Amino acid sequence: MGSGPGSIATVGMIPQAYTFLQDVSELHLMYTCENCGYRAPKWLGKCPGCESFQTFVEDAEKVETSSSNSPFNMPLQVLSEVTIDSENRLTCGISELDRVLGGGLVPGSTILVGGDPGIGKSTLMLQTLAQLQKQGFKTLYVSGEESVRQIKMRSVRLKSDMLPILVLTETYQKRIRSIVDEHRPDVVVIDSIQTMYAEGNNSAPGSLSQVRDVASRFVSLSKQTGTPVFLVGHVTKEGAIAGPRVLEHMVDTVLYFEGDRGHALRILRAVKNRFGSTNEIGVFEMKDSGLAEVSNPSQLFLAERPLNVPGSVVVPCMGGTRPILLELQALVTPSPLGVPRRVTIGVDTARVSLLVAVLERKAGMQLTGQDLFLNVAGGVKADEPALDLGLAGAIASSCLERPISPDTVMLGEIGLSGEIRAVSQMDLRLREAEKMGFRRCFLPASNGSRAGKTKGLKLIGVDTLSEALKYWFE
Repeated sequence: MGSGPGSIATVGMIPQAYTFLQDVSELHLMYTCENCGYRAPKWLGKCPGCESFQTFVEDAEKVETSSSNSPFNMPLQVLSEVTIDSENRLTCGISELDRVLGGGLVPGSTILVGGDPGIGKSTLMLQTLAQLQKQGFKTLYVSGEESVRQIKMRSVRLKSDMLPILVLTETYQKRIRSIVDEHRPDVVVIDSIQTMYAEGNNSAPGSLSQVRDVASRFVSLSKQTGTPVFLVGHVTKEGAIAGPRVLEHMVDTVLYFEGDRGHALRILRAVKNRFGSTNEIGVFEMKDSGLAEVSNPSQLFLAERPLNVPGSVVVPCMGGTRPILLELQALVTPSPLGVPRRVTIGVDTARVSLLVAVLERKAGMQLTGQDLFLNVAGGVKADEPALDLGLAGAIASSCLERPISPDTVMLGEIGLSGEIRAVSQMDLRLREAEKMGFRRCFLPASNGSRAGKTKGLKLIGVDTLSEALKYWFE
């Protein structure tokens, strides 16, 4: 028998099976890079987009046979004729969160919040909705991981169980959209995006195509209704938000909630923000009653600082527009290995290797054959060049077994020739150091001539690293 359209095999086929074959024919197997979202029709060992290896996974997508409607369905407009109202943000009632967001929630924005399991993402979202509800806003909390009873138990612990927050346990995007259209909440939280699924997508929840599809629909919901939407996301073992990298490009703001579950300190950091700065950080402390804001981070970070101990240095760092005093700790010890170790927590390892080379070459310190361990106390990640002088001071202090005076702070960028370069926002840093009771500050000589007057803080300008070493241990 033939196998054409008029054959017995085709005529005798049951309608359900024929429909299934039609659906399969509309599925195109693509391969997507988990790291950057690059797509290819076949598997590749190396991604042409980000040059990563072994990152392509199968991603079946359904090809629409007819033209689909635009998710926004907005008319064509002339830019010069577009009018904008004054910016009207919703203040969350949590000042640290408002600071990171750039002043509050922008109507129609989509915010992606990522963090390690158990770090406090759901707690932060529920506290945010509670504060918004107290201001008279209508809020909706959608959970795809917890039951309503579990959410109730958390709200009792946070003392927000008496607030009329709308709660829904659902993973089907279409039903969530119908609930939003029916009740018209002012703010929506989706916890988490990896548990949601959309119609017309045969992939499992959490897969690349499913996360991308669901996220695009929630972004469309936010833009169409003007409702701010929080999307809670899981992170991978490398610390990046799970799912396609295009997910971070689709949303307006990406926040990372960082911290060690063994410690109470939590840091909220913006890595992308279309409506504000990405340099701001929010500091929280995890307590039995939930997350508490830390209004004076410097005092918290320096609360347990040891005095007159080699390898400990305080540096005024900038957390966006807010100065924060951080303690840098270094430990230099003889290495039993052929290649000495360079272990850093909170600072860039490559930057530390550069400083070690400058200390050896320009300051005459013998660090070859020495293991080096560096840590930023409190679990904070700091990467600005102003930390260079403090890092060098901590390394030199530990290597020489000579402590630096505990009433001293230092900051400055170090060049490859050992020169100390100027840093920005010096006046803010100096005022914070003076407020915390410090008496001496080593800074670049060029900054010292331009810095404002300080009452109780003695400014010592240095031009080179060798000059700074003489002052530190005189």
